[in-house]
Amino acid sequence: MRLLPIASAFLLVAVGALSLPAAEFSITLAEKSAAPVADAVISLHPLDQPAPPAAADTPELVIAQINGEFTPLVSAVRAGTRVSFPNRDRVQHQVYSLSPAKRFEIPLHGGEQAAAELFDKPGLVAIGCNIHDWMRAYVLVLDTPWFAVSPAEGTVRLSAPAGRYRLEIWHHRMAQMDTREVVLAEAAPLAELATLALRRDRRPPRAINSDAAGYR
Repeated sequence: MRLLPIASAFLLVAVGALSLPAAEFSITLAEKSAAPVADAVISLHPLDQPAPPAAADTPELVIAQINGEFTPLVSAVRAGTRVSFPNRDRVQHQVYSLSPAKRFEIPLHGGEQAAAELFDKPGLVAIGCNIHDWMRAYVLVLDTPWFAVSPAEGTVRLSAPAGRYRLEIWHHRMAQMDTREVVLAEAAPLAELATLALRRDRRPPRAINSDAAGYR
């Protein structure tokens, strides 16, 4: 029997996973008060086969500096994605991260000239500005293509091949990530409800002369 090279075998498994029937999954996130939860990252990690490889033409993520804030606050990307940090304020910012998944620093800059950074290692990347302590952003770098950030109404919908998955729920105000196993079936869309315990927002308050409201 002829053995396939490891890379070829992995590719065949990944293609096989993509050819499985698609299954629909939705989850609604709420606090204990029943208020919907925005800015949570939902991701599905296959348990029965490896995740398919990332596309070579993954779009670049843009996290802009606008009105003294990083926008968006929370992002999720596939490992191997480039992230740019254009400064659209009239003041300069110095962007940095000390997270093990991605350590980098962009010196004081304005405009669009800062080069994009490659986020190639799965994990959480917390981003700040050395000049403005209240500025924060979070990028969750994932090794799966099935993920989304929850919108204001708190409901996320994903489509993935039928099978078993580890569902991960992350939010910057959770003490730890919520994980559980789910089984997706082609003929039976799965709908979940998750009640999250969110802590007080620990980001530093904005400067007193700022025109934006403080954090809770």
